[in-house]
Amino acid sequence: MVVAAAQEDQAQAQLALVEERLARATLTAPFEGVVVSGDLSQLLGSPVEQGKVLFEVAPLEGYRVILQVDDRDISHLATGQRGQLVLSGLPDQRLPFTVSTVTPVATQIDGRNVFRVEARIDGAAPRLRPGMEGIGKVSIEDRSLLWVWTHTFVDWLRLSLWNWMP
Repeated sequence: MVVAAAQEDQAQAQLALVEERLARATLTAPFEGVVVSGDLSQLLGSPVEQGKVLFEVAPLEGYRVILQVDDRDISHLATGQRGQLVLSGLPDQRLPFTVSTVTPVATQIDGRNVFRVEARIDGAAPRLRPGMEGIGKVSIEDRSLLWVWTHTFVDWLRLSLWNWMP
């Protein structure tokens, strides 16, 4: 009788351990959203390492715009500037945005240095979905047409001259 009671206690302990592991295995996002990357079917049966990204979830509201700004143009941007975004999936709609963060570190994408600039969409955009891409234009102070046409060349010339001067 004592042996059977000990076996019952052992089975109860194992059951409690399995239930605890199942409770910790449940993934719950802290907000309602949609999965934008990650595929559970590819992970079935494989061990999961701590810290490994399984899914990326995007919220259904409050989208964030990520602009990739060339390093030559980053000096013209500041927090609070406004702009417009046209997405390839919504070419007939211009979405106004406001720059919220300019990241101070450049990364290399497609062989060029770019800065990550975050912006907030102004107003509601019911047709907007996570992962959409397009072109954003930020409004800066007025410049002459001559400056617009020549500033890239003038900047390159200044840099080249500085490089070759003793």
